[in-house]
Amino acid sequence: MALTESTQTQLPPAADVPAVTPKKQPTEVFIRELIETLLLTFFIFFLVNSLVGRYRIDGSSMNPTLQDSEYLIVNNLSYYLGEPERGDIIVFHHPTSDLNLIKRVIGLPGDNVVIENGVVTVNGIALDEPYISAPPTYRGQWTVPEGEYFVLGDNRNSSSDSHTWSFLPKENIVGKALFIYWPFSKWGEVPHYEQSLE
Repeated sequence: MALTESTQTQLPPAADVPAVTPKKQPTEVFIRELIETLLLTFFIFFLVNSLVGRYRIDGSSMNPTLQDSEYLIVNNLSYYLGEPERGDIIVFHHPTSDLNLIKRVIGLPGDNVVIENGVVTVNGIALDEPYISAPPTYRGQWTVPEGEYFVLGDNRNSSSDSHTWSFLPKENIVGKALFIYWPFSKWGEVPHYEQSLE
């Protein structure tokens, strides 16, 4: 029997061939990890800023509770999950300007608010207000429409609020003030004051 010479090289079975992947260059790995880190950082930054806001107090309208130049953290989701309550300190967009303001909720939708002789009454009940700087020297009566709120500054006689520009629509509310983070000497929760009319 004659044999003929084969010109094809015989390869070992595929199972016997070790898999080899090209090694990535250190620069390529570094760039990929840098991009991933930056994307994650931007995502976390966006998420945090969607949940909370940071604001600086500018003025004395919330004295003595909040002082000029204090910095606050505000929960932007508070009123997506619930309704504002009497005594809440809230940040909101001014109804007729581009300003962000901070005031205390006094009247809820449907409430009858009366200010007379330095006393604020809601639905005939005088509010207990240890947080104000001085009793208001003005007077008036307001019935709060549905979907709106009556807000006042704690520095009653030096505040632009519902007694001067009327009611605050709910859609203008940004969130509930949570925490004072600067200066460190004032570090702590914002002191809300629940007002029960019962």
